Amino acid sequence: MTKVRSRSAAKTARPPIPVAQSRTELAIARAALEGPVSVVMTMGALHAGHAALIRTAASYGRVLVTIFVNPLQFGPNEDLERYPRTLGADLELCAAAGADLVFAPTPRVMYPNGEPLVRVDPGPGGMVLEGASRPGHFAGVLTVVAKLLNLTRPQFAFFGEKDFQQLTLIRQMVTDLDMPVEIVGVPTWRDDTGLALSSRNRYLHREQGPTALTLSRAIAAGVAAAPSGREAVLHAARSILAREAGLAIDRLDLIDPVTLADTAHGPARLLVAAILPGPSGPIRLIDNSALTLPPQTPGMG
Repeated sequence: MTKVRSRSAAKTARPPIPVAQSRTELAIARAALEGPVSVVMTMGALHAGHAALIRTAASYGRVLVTIFVNPLQFGPNEDLERYPRTLGADLELCAAAGADLVFAPTPRVMYPNGEPLVRVDPGPGGMVLEGASRPGHFAGVLTVVAKLLNLTRPQFAFFGEKDFQQLTLIRQMVTDLDMPVEIVGVPTWRDDTGLALSSRNRYLHREQGPTALTLSRAIAAGVAAAPSGREAVLHAARSILAREAGLAIDRLDLIDPVTLADTAHGPARLLVAAILPGPSGPIRLIDNSALTLPPQTPGMG
């Protein structure tokens, strides 16, 4: 098993973080972790939001971080090849945030027989919203999550709320398939301007920052309009998005947080996806927030 001592770790005399790269190395290292174990699954290019996930997971016990760019969840015209890969910096962040073990497999390790013939069907919830924009995406996500849960055998698994539909579908999979793990959602981590942190933010030019920030501004406007009802929420958010010429709206949805269906009353989630132009291809960003719509008026459908 590889052991990597980061520069930051050396300054504080932190022991090197173990890095398992094969299934055998993972099994041996996982067996040595005593007490409750939490997993934080990532595709690398880690940022402060991932560090927050790791710190939260550390409050539950030992932490195992997976770093794997999963080819199954990328469409034919998406950014698999150019997705940022920064393993050295990622290991430094994991060590500093309190992780105990990193599993960083290659596609051959994860899929030794090639792309799996059997995949996890996300059901109707995987065909709407992000699933409608990215066919097959959630089958790829759930398949790799299921495999990593089987390989890491955690008691808890932590996922950020920024990918809200993903979090919802993972919870449904774990419930429906009786997987012995508790899924814990962690609020979206934002920078000082309010921009939701994402590994894809690395694609942005400095001058695109204000344009990207339009998503969180639209979400905030929608949340503020919630007391006036569904149409007011969507109008407020859409009005903010429409003012930014450099932003193409892919999706704006107001949904029930459990069923993912459109909703007009009670607890809800406002989601937005938009596309910015980039030098190496389009940059797709997402954001969302919880809100509460007025209750349904008695006697009305």
